Amino acid sequence: MSGSAKDDHSELLSINGHDVRISHPGKLYFTQQVQLSKFEIVRYYLSVAAGALKGIRDRPIVLKRFVNGAEADAFYQKRAPSDRPAWLRTITLSFPSGRTAEEVVVDDAAGLAWIVNLGCIELHPHPVRSGDLDHPDEMRVDLDPGPGVAWDDVRRAAMEVKALLEEVGLRGWPKTSGSRGMHINARIHPRWGFDEVRRAALALSREIERRAPALATSKWWKEERHGVFLDYNQNAKDRTTASAYSVRPLPDARVSAPLDWDEVESCNPADFTVFTMPARFAAVGDRHDGMNSAPGSLDALLERAARDEREGLGDAPWPPHFRKMEGEAPRVAPSRARTAVARSAAKKPPREKMPLIVVANSQSKEEALAGLERWKARHPEAARHLAVDDVLVDAMRGRFTTWTRIRINLRHVPENERPPQETPDPDAPPEFKPPAGVEWRKGASKQKTEVTSETQ
Repeated sequence: MSGSAKDDHSELLSINGHDVRISHPGKLYFTQQVQLSKFEIVRYYLSVAAGALKGIRDRPIVLKRFVNGAEADAFYQKRAPSDRPAWLRTITLSFPSGRTAEEVVVDDAAGLAWIVNLGCIELHPHPVRSGDLDHPDEMRVDLDPGPGVAWDDVRRAAMEVKALLEEVGLRGWPKTSGSRGMHINARIHPRWGFDEVRRAALALSREIERRAPALATSKWWKEERHGVFLDYNQNAKDRTTASAYSVRPLPDARVSAPLDWDEVESCNPADFTVFTMPARFAAVGDRHDGMNSAPGSLDALLERAARDEREGLGDAPWPPHFRKMEGEAPRVAPSRARTAVARSAAKKPPREKMPLIVVANSQSKEEALAGLERWKARHPEAARHLAVDDVLVDAMRGRFTTWTRIRINLRHVPENERPPQETPDPDAPPEFKPPAGVEWRKGASKQKTEVTSETQ
C-alpha cells in the first residue's frame, strides 16, 4: 500500500494495484473517550485486513454508514452506490419482502478501504457466499445480555453453547461482539436454507435454556427475557451481525475480537480496541484462521427441533418485518395479548399480562438512561422492588434512524404502589426524515429509498 496526501479533503491510496481515494481523512469519527479520524480507522482495517476479509470475502455486505462519525446516527444502505469503482464486485440479493438489491461484495483490502471511506466502521456480511445465495454456510449464535447482566454470565453461556455444539458435531468459533455480548459462529455445509438454519439455531437456544434456565433464555419478547438471550433470529434471511474485527461505535473504539476457547473465561471485551488489536494480530495472527476448513452438519440440531415440535413447542416469533409463518404463535407481545378467548382458541395456556410503562423515548441512549434515573428518583419505593431484568432498554429502528425506548415492568411492585403511566421524560422519538444524501420518494402504492449522493 502507498499513499499521497493532497490536503485534508482527500488522500489517495494505492492498494494492490487499485486506487482508493479517502475523502476528508482528518474527519474525527471518535471524539469522546478517544480521538480517531477516518483515516486512522482505514489504517486500522488495513493492518488487520487478512483477518477481517475472512469474515466478509465473497459475501454480499450491507453498508451500515456512520457518515457523521461513530457518535452520530448510522443508516443502513443495501444497494451499492452507483459511483463505485469498476473493480468492485456486486451481486443481486432478494429479500423476504420480495424486493431485490444489488449489494457490494468485498474481496480484497482495496474494497475494504473503499467501504470504510463511506463511513462503514462496522462490517455486516450476509451468511452466504456469492455462488449460492440461498444456502448459508454459517450458523450464528448471538449471546445478547440483558440490562445489568454481568460479563461472567455471558462467558458461562458461551461455554454452554460450546459444549452443546460439540455434542451435535459442530465447532464453534467465539468472538466478542465488540459491545456487551459474544458471538459464536459455526461453519456448516451449504445444504440447508435460511429457514432450516434458523430452526436449528432455535433448537440450540431452547436446549441451552433447558440446561441453564437461570442463566439463559430463548424468549423473543423482552418482557419475558432474563439473563443472556440467545438470538436465534439472527439466522433469518436478511439479518446481519458485525463480523470479526469490526469497529463498534462505543466511546473506547473497541472491536469484535476473535478468540480461542481457552481465552473466553479470562477475556475482557474492553481489552480489544482499534489501538490494541493490530499488535495482537501481528503477535498471534487470526484466532479464526482454520474456520473455513471445519464445516459441519445441522442434522443433529434439526432432530432436536423435530423433537421439540412433537412435544408441542411450535415456532418462535420472527422479526416484525417478516411475513407470518406457518406454526408461528400470534406475533404480539404478551403484555398486549388481546383476550383470554383468543388464547384459548389457540389452545395455549394464558400468559400473564405484564404491567409495563414507558418512561423515556430519545434519540440519545444517554438521555433516555438519564430519564430512567429521574423516574427512579420520583418513585423510589417502586424502584427498590425492580429486578435487573425489569428495565427494558429497546433499540428502536426506523427506516432511516434509531432511537432508544425505556420501559419498566412493574411485576415485582405491589399493585397499590405501582406508579401510573406518565408522559415519558424525555419524549422525543426521531423525526421521520432521511439523512443527508438520501432522497425519499413516495409513489402511489409503495415507498422507495434511493441514495443519490454521498455525504462524507
